This record gives sequence, structure tokens and C-alpha cells, in this order.
Amino acid sequence: MGRLKSIDRLMLLIYAVLIIFGVGSAYFGYKLPGYITGLTTMFGFTFVFLHSFKQLGLVKTILLVSLTFVVSMIFEAVGVATGIVYGPYHYTLTLGPKFLGLVPYLIALAWFMMAYPSFVIAVTIIPPHWSKAWWKLGVAATGGVIMTAWDMAMDPMMVAGGHWVWEIDGAYFGVPLQNFWGWWLTIFVTIFLFMYVSNFVPNDLIDKDIKFNFLAVTGYAITGLSSVLLDLRIGLQGAGLAGFFAMLPWVMIGLITISRNSAET
Repeated sequence: MGRLKSIDRLMLLIYAVLIIFGVGSAYFGYKLPGYITGLTTMFGFTFVFLHSFKQLGLVKTILLVSLTFVVSMIFEAVGVATGIVYGPYHYTLTLGPKFLGLVPYLIALAWFMMAYPSFVIAVTIIPPHWSKAWWKLGVAATGGVIMTAWDMAMDPMMVAGGHWVWEIDGAYFGVPLQNFWGWWLTIFVTIFLFMYVSNFVPNDLIDKDIKFNFLAVTGYAITGLSSVLLDLRIGLQGAGLAGFFAMLPWVMIGLITISRNSAET
């Protein structure tokens, strides 16, 4: 497992370098090739997949990836086709091939890339002494909020970049408020199904290599900060600041709780 941890750290480093390259290019006015977004997402996905493999094992990791893919693609496809779930929107051609001609496959990777660290933070901070049913509901609900906090910075920025189009002028920098409910619901359903099917309990994660969970929180923070910085670069200061202050408490609480738990072991 030591070698796996080293490889995972390398994936996070490459991901961070690609993020820095992308943000830096935006600030210096250099237009990146279209494939850089996909490449960055792939390294982010690989990082969280290996982290999950190390902490949860292969079977639970495959189950979590599969449920994230299935739930997100169903919700997204229904959303694009009907306007239900997130509101009326459609994807452009910038993110590559689409599932059923509606949703880019790359989107499923991005869902897992941020759903997993959101799950790790939620498991870390929800008290393990709660009753089993309430604990699972708490983790699923909190994980959804943590994931949705990122979208507050990311969604307006991606719309400005031409990756998808809202067909109404929403109340939040052009994004309909319904979208954030849809994000929360997508992750709530995914995490709850995962914990129910796998019979997940707190010790499945927090009794493992606790300090290694710092990397998951770091990955969440890096991704979130990149969205904030890009918002500031393109004149979406309000969305950037809203996203920053929505994500910051979860990052800080996650890091503090992991630090405290690791000190107690």
C-alpha cells in the first residue's frame, strides 16, 4: 500500500500542476488547447480513484464509482431532456462525446472527482456515535452540501467558458436556483445508495490511514480554489467569493477534524 500512496500523491501533484497551468494561462491571456480540460479531469479522477482504492478497497471503490456514474448520468440526461432536476440547460460540444447525445461522458468523471472528497469530509465530520440510520442520512446530506458548495463558484465560470448553456436567466449569475437543489439531490442519492448497498459504517474510513485523508481534502480545496480564481479573472467576483466562503468552512472543518482524529490514534 505504500507504493499506492506514493502513486496517488504523484497523481495529485500532476493534477495540481495542470490546475496551476490552466489558471495561470487564463491570467496571462493564453488560450489552452481544448483537450487540457479533459486531461486535467482525468488526472483528478485517477487521484480520487486511487485514494478510494487505498482507503475503501477495490470492491467499495468500484461500487461508489458505478453508482456515481449511473446516478449522475441518469439525473443529467433527464435534466437536459426535460429541464427537471437542475432546470433547462444543454451542453455544447466543448466537453467531448455525449451519453445519448445529451451529457458528455467527461461529466461523470467530474462528478466522482468531487463527490468522493465531499464524501470523505462528510464521513470525517459527522459524529460516528449517531444511530446508524441517522448517521447515513447525515453523511449523505452533508456530502451533498459540500459538493454543491463547489458548484457555486464552478457553474457560472463554466457557463462563461461556453461549456453549457442555461436556457433561462437564473437568479444566481444566470444560474437557476433549482440547479443547486439538483446538485444536492444527486450527491445525496449517490452517497446514501452507496452506504446502504455496501453497509458502510464509520470505521470503514476513519479507522484506516487517517492522515491520508488530508489528500482528499486537499484535492477538494485545489479544485475549488481554481474555480474561484477563474471567476475572479473573468469578472465573476460575486460567484467567486460566494463559492470561496461556501467551501472554506468544509475544508477547514475537515482538516481540523482529521488532525484531531489522527492525534488521538
